[in-house]
Amino acid sequence: MTCRIYFVRHGETSWNTIMKIQGHSDVLLSDRGREQAGMLSQRLASDKIHCFYSSDLTRAYETARIIAQPHGMDVITTPALRELNFGVWEGMTVKEIEEAYPGQIKSWWNRPLDTRIPQGENLSEMAERCVNEVKKIIKKHDGEKVLVVAHGGAIRAIICSVLGINLNEQWRLFLDNACLNLIDFPQWEKGILKLLNDCSHLTTLKCCNG
Repeated sequence: MTCRIYFVRHGETSWNTIMKIQGHSDVLLSDRGREQAGMLSQRLASDKIHCFYSSDLTRAYETARIIAQPHGMDVITTPALRELNFGVWEGMTVKEIEEAYPGQIKSWWNRPLDTRIPQGENLSEMAERCVNEVKKIIKKHDGEKVLVVAHGGAIRAIICSVLGINLNEQWRLFLDNACLNLIDFPQWEKGILKLLNDCSHLTTLKCCNG
């Protein structure tokens, strides 16, 4: 049988709009972010979704809670689905990082898999925890539909891992806030990407670039 997972990036936050690195920082949704989640909730209201999961960070949990509301279901949270821990870079823009830590951002862009951010983690570590969590979800929900709200980096890492794409190239996958991505899993090794960065539910909103 097949487990179908709806992967959703959380709605917009105030830090998204000014291009600040969020990582593990617990930044709340903006009013626009809540509106985005509400639009996706309407789109998926008639789908039969058996379970809802999210990162334990508020921006992801609140997005999931809004989407789950028409289904009358609770959201299961887990820290394993968090965004990359950006350590000392969190709360900074790319320009500020370049000024404060010369050369480090270049190393990160070139080799995120094995470049450790000071007081943070590398992409390999984040991918491992996210992939392991998704494998658990697939095993638990064989033959069911599951919605998972996480973060741009986490979802990109999962998609690249499923498709066998070099994780150092994961930035080539762009994911808007509150976008919908869909993967069918007959099993982990045979995951099929059905939908990527779909924002068609955001009919009256311009997609966020943060």
